Amino acid sequence: MDEPPEVLTRLSTRLEALETRVALLEHPADAPALRAAAPLELPPAYIVSSSFTQSGATFAVLGRAMLGMAGAYVLRAVAESGSFPKLAAVALAIAYALAWLIRAARVPVGEWFAATIYSGTSALILAPMLWELTLRFKVLSPTVAAALLAGFLCAAHSLAWKRNLTSIVWVADLATAIAAITLLIATHDIEPFLAVLLLMAFLSEASACRNRWLSLRPIVAFAVDLAAWTLLYIYASPDRSLTDYANLGATSLLAPAVTLFLIYGISVALRTIPLRREITLFEAAQVIVAFLLAAYAVLHFAPTLDAPLFGAFCLSLSIALYATVFVFRGIHGPRNMRVYTTWSLALFLIGSFVCLPAPWLATSLGIAAILATSAGVNLSRPSLAFHGLIYLCAAALASGLLQYSAHAVAGAFPHPPEPIAWIIAAIALLCDAIGGLIQNTGWKSQFFHTLSAAMAVGSAATVLVSALVWVTTTVITPGAPHVAVIRTLTACAMALALAWLGPHWRRMELVWLAYTTLAAVAAKLLFEDLRQGHPEFIAASIFLYAVTLILVPRLGHRSS
Repeated sequence: MDEPPEVLTRLSTRLEALETRVALLEHPADAPALRAAAPLELPPAYIVSSSFTQSGATFAVLGRAMLGMAGAYVLRAVAESGSFPKLAAVALAIAYALAWLIRAARVPVGEWFAATIYSGTSALILAPMLWELTLRFKVLSPTVAAALLAGFLCAAHSLAWKRNLTSIVWVADLATAIAAITLLIATHDIEPFLAVLLLMAFLSEASACRNRWLSLRPIVAFAVDLAAWTLLYIYASPDRSLTDYANLGATSLLAPAVTLFLIYGISVALRTIPLRREITLFEAAQVIVAFLLAAYAVLHFAPTLDAPLFGAFCLSLSIALYATVFVFRGIHGPRNMRVYTTWSLALFLIGSFVCLPAPWLATSLGIAAILATSAGVNLSRPSLAFHGLIYLCAAALASGLLQYSAHAVAGAFPHPPEPIAWIIAAIALLCDAIGGLIQNTGWKSQFFHTLSAAMAVGSAATVLVSALVWVTTTVITPGAPHVAVIRTLTACAMALALAWLGPHWRRMELVWLAYTTLAAVAAKLLFEDLRQGHPEFIAASIFLYAVTLILVPRLGHRSS
């Protein structure tokens, strides 16, 4: 008969100790080597036996879980028999599911499999029970079912918090998310189950601030985003039928999306500013999704009342983020600074276009371009100067300068724009002069200088073409050939000026723009001047281009 593995191990250990003592007495000189001898290895039979013992423990856990499921079906049979009050049966079933959750929280440390199985048993008892009691037996209202789900969720987080039992939280969050979404769709009562998912998001983000259960955050966010989008889609669809859905006011439709944005926005702010943690790709994407849902809810369900307030909120938040990054220096890490400044830029543009009236929009964006460019120079922040360039482009679009410039340099000559367009053109020249003070420390600065100079050159060319056409109208009525020659003259003059100023101001991007202008003039000769069919005007344009083609390389390679 085979002895147990534990007995064999003890006998082997004692025998080895006795052999070591005898060897020490007979050969004292070899004592160090004997003391350093390798420990006794267990025989393969013991390893196999140990694995079999662990497998037995696993089967025992599964067996207890199956007994738990059998008990749940017993409770269901009692409830269906009518011999027991249904509400009492419901209370007993809830207590039974909670007991299994408590059992999962009391497993020894490291036995994650048992904790997962027992918490899964609790979820499998509770979720189907809520489904049947809500939809089949009509014992529970959707609000009560949602409250029970919320209680289960809070109980799981509370029991798992002290010992950081991740498996219990995984099971509880997954079960709650699936149950809430399915009941939300089946009952057509969205509000209570969406509230449960928002609670789950809050608990998830509160735990993340303590660096707990971070891997669950994307799953929780996906579930709550899906539920919030479902609410907005159903109530915003023009061809929907609300016969099965309750009538909700604007506040009820706005609150979930706004709450979702506040949960994730505050969580990211806490993790990145006081805790100084690096923002993750998930956090940046989730804040954007939550903001878009909130923005859609506000602009769709309360466009007349809340749109100006929403725009003012975006402007205020943008200014606060700019101040946090550049004034109070509360953001640490290059990734955090890039994300926060990008959000500031986007919020300022959204707020401006949403709440500012048309006469003030271009002016405000132009002022923002000057301030951002100046701050970028003073603080040695090329990113701020790049924001100024984006504000300038938005101002040009809002004022009509971009559209006017496109028609002024090609096609039929347009009617004069609004006076604000000329102001924005002057601001473009000013911003390029200010931005030129930034030292060329890399390709990013050079890229900014090139774009800024292109914006300034385009504005200057538009003003010059318009001025020459206006002067021509005092003498004759200019036709298409006259306008074509004026455009060629302007472009050639701009190319020569850029080729001369580039080396003089040590701004090689101006020389690059000079050669780009030459290429544009060549295309203009082919597609505009030659198509006019007036030899004298074509000859004048070709002459101007030929002279410019000779002089630009000489000026561009001139030493300063």
